[in-house]
Amino acid sequence: MKPPQIRRALALRPERDRERGVTMVLVAIAMVAIIAMAALSIDVITLYLAREESQRSADAAALAAARIISTSGITGDPQNVSGLWSNICGTSGIATQAAQAVATQNGVGGPVPTVTVNYYGAGNGSSSSSSDCTTLATSTAFGVNPIVTVKVGQTNLPTFFSRVWGTTGNSVSATASAEAFNPSNSGGAGNPPIIPVQPRCVKPWVVPNLDPRNPDGCTTNCTKFIDPASGAIQHAGISLNGAGTNGTIGENFWLESNCIHGSSTCNSLRSATASPPTPIQANLPQNGIDFRENPPNLLYYPNQVGTTVTAIPSCSQGDLYEEAIEGCDSPANYQCGVPNANTLDLSRNPDSGPVTNGVSCLISQSDTNDTNNTSGQDFLGPSPSFGNPNAYPFQFLAGPANPLVTSAGLAKNTPISASASIVSLPIYDQTTAVTVTPGTTTAVTFIGFLQVFINAVDQYGNVNVTVLNVTGCGNDNTSGTALAGSSPVPVRLITPP
Repeated sequence: MKPPQIRRALALRPERDRERGVTMVLVAIAMVAIIAMAALSIDVITLYLAREESQRSADAAALAAARIISTSGITGDPQNVSGLWSNICGTSGIATQAAQAVATQNGVGGPVPTVTVNYYGAGNGSSSSSSDCTTLATSTAFGVNPIVTVKVGQTNLPTFFSRVWGTTGNSVSATASAEAFNPSNSGGAGNPPIIPVQPRCVKPWVVPNLDPRNPDGCTTNCTKFIDPASGAIQHAGISLNGAGTNGTIGENFWLESNCIHGSSTCNSLRSATASPPTPIQANLPQNGIDFRENPPNLLYYPNQVGTTVTAIPSCSQGDLYEEAIEGCDSPANYQCGVPNANTLDLSRNPDSGPVTNGVSCLISQSDTNDTNNTSGQDFLGPSPSFGNPNAYPFQFLAGPANPLVTSAGLAKNTPISASASIVSLPIYDQTTAVTVTPGTTTAVTFIGFLQVFINAVDQYGNVNVTVLNVTGCGNDNTSGTALAGSSPVPVRLITPP
């Protein structure tokens, strides 16, 4: 007789009781694994995002430092003859401080990151580096094309399981290098071939390759800004108080039209083919009226203006030449180093109206009768004399009409890093055969650029400027390729040396 089924089931229950809770244990183990994987995924994402933030911070910091180097003018002093490099890229220089300030704005997923700033001079197949650029004064390559490298690191990220890998498990770092590229004598610095530049928003004032401050107030024996062939700077160094004693950078002079006032076309005050060519003038009457500012001054020709002028401010009065001063003319009109690729336009005379209106609109100057004080425009400092800074580095100070003052609440006289008063203008090679005929256009070769700070314009269209930079592209660029940028010393990220 078979045993009852109930008794058989009861006999099996002790074995099944021993298996109770296994599922819960398996689920618990699985949950631990799942949570660990989730935590590890969070760690990986944290490290990845922190790495990206580090790279962005390093990029921004390197560019910020290079931009300060670009506008500081040290590339116009490639051997540090002034001894002032340390004010910009020394261990406490403003470029170093800017890099550190920009890099630490982003905590990179934790507290303040560590920031290391180094400067490089790369050339002739080798490189050298230093945390203080003054030790690189003997490196021509650094003075011509300064490179700054910024390393940003974070060693205390909020991670979980990745800490098992030691300090590398909760730390990230990134490095970026930026260059302030001045093509002047790049070939001589071991960086062939010479690469010209093509800055944007160049103003249509074509100046000869003659330095009106070297010797001071010269009329017949002026030194060239740059060597026409190599682009090397001829009066290297940094001058204070607007004089040209120690170099082109910091010189103060007047830009004045080389067109006789009152004529419909540009009849030259002084021939471009004079022997020697002497566009620098003392006070000369035009039609019986003296429209010349006191020397030193530099006479310019009007460049041919294209039809693609952009970034025109609302204060423009519509004249095409005036718009090119206020906004951005086509960069194709300013090709550096390409023989006879640019055009002087003597078919019209910009005279005082378009220049005075254009400059006063550009820099927000309200009183063109006062050229010794700000009437709205930004100005240079530190200086007891308007337009003549007496200490280095030069400071750009916000004027009363600066948009940051009128709209953003910035206090006037506050240092700023950019200004509408900073402009570029082309340098042409007047030593080549140039026949300038009123009423026509003339092909010329641009061999470099001046970057200047406009201090003021008078009612006759004379523009007072202080030199911030000089660059030479050479006179042998036949390829037509050029490095574009917003300045004659463009800033760009490069592969770390």
